[in-house]
Amino acid sequence: MASSNQLVVQEKNTTLIPIMIIGGLFFIFGFVTWINGALIPFMKTINELTSAQSLLVASASYISFVVMALPASYILAKIGYKKGMSLGLFIMGIGALVFIPAAEARTYWMFLTGIFIQGTGMTLLQTASNPYITILGPIDSAAKRIAIMGIANKIAGALGSLIFGALLLSGIDEIKEKLNVVDAAKKVQLLDTMADSVVVPYVIMAIVLFVLGLLIRKAPLPNVEAEPIEVAKEGESTKTSIFQFPHLWLGVLTLFMYVGVEVIAGDTIIAYGIALNFPVAEAKFFTTFTLMAMVATYGLGVFLIPKYITQAFALKASAVLGIILSFCIVFSSGFTSVLFVAALGISNALVWPAIWPLTLKGLGKFTKTASALLIMAISGGAIIPPLYGKLVDSNKADFIAQGMSDALATANASTKGYWILLPCYIIVLYYAIAGHKLGLKKN
Repeated sequence: MASSNQLVVQEKNTTLIPIMIIGGLFFIFGFVTWINGALIPFMKTINELTSAQSLLVASASYISFVVMALPASYILAKIGYKKGMSLGLFIMGIGALVFIPAAEARTYWMFLTGIFIQGTGMTLLQTASNPYITILGPIDSAAKRIAIMGIANKIAGALGSLIFGALLLSGIDEIKEKLNVVDAAKKVQLLDTMADSVVVPYVIMAIVLFVLGLLIRKAPLPNVEAEPIEVAKEGESTKTSIFQFPHLWLGVLTLFMYVGVEVIAGDTIIAYGIALNFPVAEAKFFTTFTLMAMVATYGLGVFLIPKYITQAFALKASAVLGIILSFCIVFSSGFTSVLFVAALGISNALVWPAIWPLTLKGLGKFTKTASALLIMAISGGAIIPPLYGKLVDSNKADFIAQGMSDALATANASTKGYWILLPCYIIVLYYAIAGHKLGLKKN
């Protein structure tokens, strides 16, 4: 009995430092990812964009996961998890430096290029770190470890949103008022000055990322591999193709939908508050509401999973709550509606931690490829938020045609756009109830 307890303590000590290091990486890409909430209204102003166009900030960040996930899987197979994480940090640093010429030229596609390059680095980082933390310990407690990663990710996101909200959005209301009355030359000067405010923050970000990229090369990260898949009596694998795992492909679809709604909840809420005529000084804090709701729920997940509830039950509860909140958002108004959007953080928090272990279960040698497919599903954050923006623009045009004022049409259209959340959460609910079991043998 004593030796058994010693083994448990030894295992915890062995995994503690790697968990802390991976937690640091989740902190980094949480910080970089969630500043999009501040970047979207900022880019909309300096480049004079529509709602749909401004949400290409999210698209540029998340579409990289489609383009680069399989190459990232190949790179990791060649150089391993640790070197892959280091390379990912270096690439993110290069993307941050692209913001310097983009600000000087005030050219939207250059900003999007920098964001895409950062997304490429995050793809490599995520493709390495998510399966690593999943298989670092028992699969039944994987959601608990990923929830801890989520706490680091969302705390960083809240800090990033506050810091960049203060740096980029301070005084934006006054600038918008001036833009409506000044001549063309003065307008260009104001927008150029505003664009230059991104240079110093992104230079600092690049330096930090390069330094961390060097440090991670020396980090004490053990080599881990997934458990083998089922083996037939003759000693040959019962599965020969990634296409023989229907629960994996449904998991990819579910993660695609989930990331879309998570990005909508975090990245549109500031612009939503502004559309409802809240001052930017207040609206810039709204993303933090969403992320703090996620952090609190992550903490609950760490306590409850797997001792009190299963990963599948956590996924069911999250989906049901998401469906309820979707109705609450579109049938409410004002600050109440904003709070319901922020409350999506509660319904979203445990979805990612639950989907990963449920999807990777039983994949064995296919784990790295499956992880790449799941990383590709992050592209939901590139596609679904712009669809929300399209709905907003379309609804606004309809409301204006009905005789509404521009301000009222913008507010109502922004609220109705959240109908897009409903089918996404329904798919998550199906996966939680039945989808994660398809094709797997019962124990």
